[in-house]
Amino acid sequence: MLSVALRTLRARWVVFVGSFVALALGVALIAVMGLSLASSLNAPDGKPERFAAAPVVVKGADTLRVPTSIGVRVHRLAQPRAVPAGAVAKLKKLGTVVEDRSFAVRARGGPGDLVGHPWSTAAFAPYEIDAGRAPRAADEVVVSGDWAKPGERVRTDRGTVRVVGTVRVAGTGRGGATGRTGATDRVGATGQVGGAVARHGFENAVFYVDERAAALSPRSVQLVVDADAAAVREAVRGSTGVQVLNGDARRYADADPDRDGEALTAMNALFGTAGGVTGFVSVFVVASTFAFAVAQRRREFGLLRTAGATPGQIRRMVLAEALVVGVLASATGCVLGAYGAPRLAARMVDGGLAPGWFTIGDATWPYHLAFWTGLCVALCGVVAASWRAGRTAPVQALGEASVDTGAMTRGRRLSGLALLATAAVTLVLALVGDPGELLHRKTYVSRPLLLITAFALLAPVMVRPLTRLIAWLPAQLPGAGGMLVRENAAAGVRRTAAIAAPVLVTVALAGSLLGATATLNEAKADETRRQTAADFVVTPASGAGFDAATLRGLREVSGAEVSATASSAVYVLEDGVSLAKSEARAADPGPLAATTRLPVEAGRTSDLDDDSIIVNREWQRHTVGQRVRVWLGDGTRKSLRIAAVMTTGTGDNGVYVTPRNAPGATVDRVDVALAAGADAHAVAVALRAAVHSSGGQILTKDQWVRASRPETNRTTRLGLLLVLGIALLYTGISLADTMVMATSDRVRDLAVLRLAGATRWQVLRLVGAEALTVVTVGGVLGLLVTGLNLLGMWSALALLSAPTAVEIPWTAVGAVLGVCAVTAVVWSVIPAALALRRRAVELAGVRE
Repeated sequence: MLSVALRTLRARWVVFVGSFVALALGVALIAVMGLSLASSLNAPDGKPERFAAAPVVVKGADTLRVPTSIGVRVHRLAQPRAVPAGAVAKLKKLGTVVEDRSFAVRARGGPGDLVGHPWSTAAFAPYEIDAGRAPRAADEVVVSGDWAKPGERVRTDRGTVRVVGTVRVAGTGRGGATGRTGATDRVGATGQVGGAVARHGFENAVFYVDERAAALSPRSVQLVVDADAAAVREAVRGSTGVQVLNGDARRYADADPDRDGEALTAMNALFGTAGGVTGFVSVFVVASTFAFAVAQRRREFGLLRTAGATPGQIRRMVLAEALVVGVLASATGCVLGAYGAPRLAARMVDGGLAPGWFTIGDATWPYHLAFWTGLCVALCGVVAASWRAGRTAPVQALGEASVDTGAMTRGRRLSGLALLATAAVTLVLALVGDPGELLHRKTYVSRPLLLITAFALLAPVMVRPLTRLIAWLPAQLPGAGGMLVRENAAAGVRRTAAIAAPVLVTVALAGSLLGATATLNEAKADETRRQTAADFVVTPASGAGFDAATLRGLREVSGAEVSATASSAVYVLEDGVSLAKSEARAADPGPLAATTRLPVEAGRTSDLDDDSIIVNREWQRHTVGQRVRVWLGDGTRKSLRIAAVMTTGTGDNGVYVTPRNAPGATVDRVDVALAAGADAHAVAVALRAAVHSSGGQILTKDQWVRASRPETNRTTRLGLLLVLGIALLYTGISLADTMVMATSDRVRDLAVLRLAGATRWQVLRLVGAEALTVVTVGGVLGLLVTGLNLLGMWSALALLSAPTAVEIPWTAVGAVLGVCAVTAVVWSVIPAALALRRRAVELAGVRE
């Protein structure tokens, strides 16, 4: 049977091209994913940036540690604590103590991620003066990069300043060595990457004199101490949560020290999702292609059975064909993966999705994983087809008509119905138990696969009535073309189902994934609109929040009810073992009730006080009057009474506390409601005057809703596009392969049409119209899957009190259908045109 399989592959290579290409690409992606994962496992330890030349850095408590029965639970605090005053006094006896401060700055013509620091901290990083001098007055600054030159005056949200110098990371341009020095023109650095202009180092910094920096950012949570580390540790002994950092540990004093690990986690999650979908679509394409190939070869199998071949031998022959294709495709995929992984890694680094140091290593296990996975996919995809081939009876195969019969086997019907029932039952259980689970990305990415498989298995049942419905109107037109399209597509159930299946996959994935994100974003926007009762929303120009003077000016505006709120967090221990974080807003209850419509289902917003909290139904305890033990944003432990309970919504309904229970939180939003009879224009003018010095922004309610509308984050968006790109690529491969096989199998039919009087162009138009009809069938099935998936999300949102309209991405679905239609028409018309170059009498007389 192996020799027969090899001869079959050589003679019918066109049949197996699609499976080969699909498997090779799938294996290549799995190899790339494995190589990326292997490379990320050996991530180098980060090095300090801002404090590379600092002797010792002392940080206040920035983590909450709660002991439980299964170990200590740890969470990063929303408001880190400052180093205790007593500890600071002891440190000053050991050596020089420099307070560090970091605050956002917005400057006209500058990069979007400017961060301000005191000039004294510049000496602790590898910066040096590139031009000009150090700042000496409150209105003087030194900047990193070349977006401003010495002597220029720059308008910022912190006032107009004069640039007196620029700095550059040592070793990147002019300048010499770095290190600590007592010279006032030596500098250090601070911060984080980014910027809209050329980046010179790891941040875009603005250095102020120390007194001005302290006025702009009064709170300091970390210090640099010029002393021996052991002596520093002894001085802070007994200060809860205080950290002493030296050596490489100083990197934990940098902004976002875990960004490399988070980037790697996001990247691996992206590849993991893509790999899962690739495996699913690979099996789908291979199974569909082999099933159609087996159906086409039933007369061939009948001849082998007549010659004495047993069902087992037929099955082994088909499996041997898949084995050969799998080995060759997997080997090719490994070669492609080795070639593509380094290039993809470079693109990931350039795009900011991976750390700058990320490269592909020399691990070998990803190639083993990819090769054997590809081989298993090939064999799994052909199991059902081989079983069907083995059941071919000699007389039945040789005498079978051209019209497909028995396309829907009992096993296929039961499997499809079982998957459909599983999808329905799991949806109902999720809606009854935890509707919020349906809003999670991992859920709305995986759930469509279940319905897609079910519909693909049941496609032969739905194809014939759908085809007749879609082609009903063309069939009523004058001429026989429409009628022939309808009857040919309806009669060739296997062919129609095989072509419609990949279209179904791509349309369903595009509609379900993009539709889910669009629906969820629309629900969040609707939720914001319903909860905003304010006429104006005032936001700060920078991330530092409003200063006290600006808040006083806003509260003094005549005819306005002002509610100033701050971002914080609350931590609660659930089931005694899980430390959960809830985003919190700190607000005074009276103004809050006047400017916000909280979705309260029990209790009252006005009952909030310093001894209470407003929670949502996701909390384990959510009964009004109950007391809950919580930790505030700075780690303070407290027992609070539940004053009111909100609905869960889209998951953005956090908790509400009073400002006293959000120590260290800075006001970052001010809602303003008009008093009775107040003039909106006059209030808006007064609000703008109040925030003029700080550069705040005044938004109407509608403007605020539009500005705060959520957008899919970059990594998620790229992940979805990667998944859809893979699906579309596989769909193209499957369509091209199936269309070529189907057209070559219909040479006699086309010849008969020619002998009946049809011209060559009429036949080609007929072939193209059939392809469009079948693609439309697949599109309708894909839209049906999309509708069912989005109906589940819509139901979940309704149960969570966040009703919204279902958003179907018609543009994306239309683009996918257009690509599928063009592919199907091209790969059906070209083989037909090549076949019709021969005389119709010769084609009609061809024997297999």
